[in-house]
Amino acid sequence: MTDDSKLLLSRRAWMAGASASIVPVLASAKPQASPEYWTLAQAAAALQKRVISSEELTKLCLARVRKLDAGLNSFITVTDDAALAQARACDEHRSRQGSGPLNPLYGIPIALKDNIDTAGVRTTAASQVFAQRVPTQDAEVASRLKAAGTVCLGKLNLDEFAFEGTGTTSCFGPVHNPWNLAHITGGSSAGSAAALAAGLCYASVGSDDGGSVRIPASFCGITGFKTSYGRVSTRGVIPSAYSLDTIGPMARSVEDAALMLQVLAGFDPADSISADVAVPDYAAALRHPIASLRVGIPRDYFFEKLDPEVAAAVERAIEVLRPKVREVREVVLPRFQFVENGSYDVELLHYQAPFFHKSPELYHAWSRRQLTGLEKVTAVNYVETLKRIRECRRDIRRIFEQVDILILPTKRDTAPTIQATVDESYRRPPSNTSAFNRFGTPAMSIPCGYSRGSLPIGLQIVGSSFGEPSVLAVAHAYQQATDWHMRRPT
Repeated sequence: MTDDSKLLLSRRAWMAGASASIVPVLASAKPQASPEYWTLAQAAAALQKRVISSEELTKLCLARVRKLDAGLNSFITVTDDAALAQARACDEHRSRQGSGPLNPLYGIPIALKDNIDTAGVRTTAASQVFAQRVPTQDAEVASRLKAAGTVCLGKLNLDEFAFEGTGTTSCFGPVHNPWNLAHITGGSSAGSAAALAAGLCYASVGSDDGGSVRIPASFCGITGFKTSYGRVSTRGVIPSAYSLDTIGPMARSVEDAALMLQVLAGFDPADSISADVAVPDYAAALRHPIASLRVGIPRDYFFEKLDPEVAAAVERAIEVLRPKVREVREVVLPRFQFVENGSYDVELLHYQAPFFHKSPELYHAWSRRQLTGLEKVTAVNYVETLKRIRECRRDIRRIFEQVDILILPTKRDTAPTIQATVDESYRRPPSNTSAFNRFGTPAMSIPCGYSRGSLPIGLQIVGSSFGEPSVLAVAHAYQQATDWHMRRPT
């Protein structure tokens, strides 16, 4: 028997059952025999061992998109032919290179939020305003991922221009939660979370200026990492709020998020907010001991009005981590005082004004109301708002002199229904995510439980500015001790 024949037989055997030696699982978790639910790290290991090819992984993802996305509505644009061509090129290069080292992302099928520019592929920001917009250059993050050898399956749905946090305001229709299609995904990175949870891709990238990575991560049971302000370049990403915008990985595990962040992070001299700060080894950070870390619990405000199931899940998560760290203590975080008629959301209007004034009818009704209201913001009060954001970033540094990490619920509830959310009388619970955009600190959401209705619950882990390694270490330690992140929609 030839080596090629042996390889073909091994692939057939894998497709039939997926060996447990390739897909290690916790005994208490649901068996993860299906390769579409591999983590990025597991998929990378399978590619490295030649158990599967990039083309086979890509075909698997595209088949699931065709099968499931009519119900999810997670993709706006699917680039089938280009993705398969990229995958074949990766396989050919891997074959020529032999066993030499390649980036762990090499040949991995991912997808991008559709406010991230991709050269030659339309980038709509889920708006009819940009329905036929085709950039000529990649965003910096897209360029970095391309250089790492990822295979891009296409562009993912979001709230129009990333304004809202529900996943229901896209001009291409709402995104549906894979755990229950009647419920929202959260937003604005709605399609990214839905596609990952449903096994349509192995990782994604989202933007976050108030919770847009963490909210859908919480509601869909995945890992979402809002990075420090300035950690990842925003160049080529359609802006929302210049003072708050961040870019971060969305994945199935903390380990996967670290692998993605290693590629995304770094100084971009052409980006106005990119910080010239050294990039650590994020994979190594997963192995950092956490026994010396001090954990702060901000019960004041952030633990108020919690859904009882969320409260119980978060308390259990704290008890899992308590014996692993030096101490757990309560802290009170600085409170941001809003300025009347001075919202930083006016930065949305700054970019949108030429389009909005020309064709307001092209915007989703929710977006249109928001932009109209922002026209009342005064310049003096906006400047005062920016001053208060700077003060918040000063004050949070004092908190991180007392503790190393903060732990709190990502959301105060589980995902509501789409029908309830689009009702104009709907009032969402207070935000647990937006404060950390104002602070400029890294914040990650990971699954920490499920409701009786099988809806995911998110735990938020926050570090000091550019303290991503500590966040990764604590989050990874929690995932090593639990199996919530290994559960998949049925």
